[in-house]
Amino acid sequence: MKLCMIGSGYVGLVSGACFSDLGNDVICVDNDTKKIDNLKKGIIPIYEPGLEELVIRNTKQNRLIFSSNLKESVKKSDIIFICVGTPTRKNVSSADLSYVYNVAKEISLSINKFKIIITKSTVPVTTGDIIENLISKKVNKNLFCVASNPEFLREGEAIRDFTYPDRIVIGTDDKRTNKVLKELYSPLISKGAQYIQTARRSAELIKYASNAFLATKITFINEIANLCEKINVNVEDVAIAMGLDKRIGSRFLRAGPAYGGSCFPKDTKAIVATANKYKTNLSVIKSVIKSNENRNKFLINRVNLILKNKIKNKKITFLGVTFKANTDDMRDSSCLTMIPELVKKGASIKYYDPTGYKEIFKKFKNVSYEKTIERSIDNVDLIIIHTEWNDFKSINFNKLINKKKTKIFDMRNIYSSIKMKNDRISYFSIGK
Repeated sequence: MKLCMIGSGYVGLVSGACFSDLGNDVICVDNDTKKIDNLKKGIIPIYEPGLEELVIRNTKQNRLIFSSNLKESVKKSDIIFICVGTPTRKNVSSADLSYVYNVAKEISLSINKFKIIITKSTVPVTTGDIIENLISKKVNKNLFCVASNPEFLREGEAIRDFTYPDRIVIGTDDKRTNKVLKELYSPLISKGAQYIQTARRSAELIKYASNAFLATKITFINEIANLCEKINVNVEDVAIAMGLDKRIGSRFLRAGPAYGGSCFPKDTKAIVATANKYKTNLSVIKSVIKSNENRNKFLINRVNLILKNKIKNKKITFLGVTFKANTDDMRDSSCLTMIPELVKKGASIKYYDPTGYKEIFKKFKNVSYEKTIERSIDNVDLIIIHTEWNDFKSINFNKLINKKKTKIFDMRNIYSSIKMKNDRISYFSIGK
């Protein structure tokens, strides 16, 4: 099939590359000409394991091409995916849909035959209705159908999630569109993926409800971890036993930093904004947002206690600064709150991350990037394991640190408290 992905960011690029790998002809469009030029050269704008190889292979086979000409790309395609950003609006909690609506208007100027137009971007309920109305001002309704097909891609595992999805959600009541999309996804359905057809509004809400629930699980276990620290209980014992209950499940029951990234922070706020619009109180999700915001304050207080209220002039290293492993995404990462606050208190910060130097810390005089783990943890007072990269799971602290001076705050519970105690290393974890 001939597909057009409008927006060559995380969702559009990963989905476009994966669709082309299934044998479709895909055009990835973006108005950022520099990004398009780089993609044509095989230079990938995001860190995602396996994506570079996928892009290069399908580009060489001419199934995947890149363009900044939206009009021509739409004309050449049968199915148009809208994959542009929907960030949180400034000073409010609702999603900024200006990119989505601008794209819809541009699409309306390029429809030369029947097109299926799909919102893959995460959009609030009724967005599809508005897109349909915008396009119908320029085009006869018989020449297009607007559907919803939310993505459920985890950063760091996006290619696997696309190839082996738990479910494929299609929001449309149009039989012709449903038949085409079921055929498009047939290679994945044949591998066991559940294909779910719903009303368009239902599909739009499914994504927000899913992310809000996962954010709730993370926040819940973080609060349980706080209690565990007060009553001398191991949160991992609690989480493992809870997760074995099939009604609950083990995924996302890992105590640690606040949730971050491109989805959970903005999507929890957006679903609350939608509920407020319809005068519905989502009190649980509101509490989740508030608790997550307080999580970073709690972690800074832990650092304060570990250093016995003497942060000034202390040397602190962060191992990992991205919000999670296997991504270079810094959005709403806990370190973006913790590092400035620790600098403000007089600490000197070093950091190491497998994805390299971060421009965002350039404005802080007392924050520096180290190119190796060894250099980052040498001669420091505190090591904070912030991100669960595999690189950090087998560090020989016995050999690399001064045990009389250096403390370790493991915010991902990677290491064994018992082993650290036996090795006489001053070690602190979450929920223990």
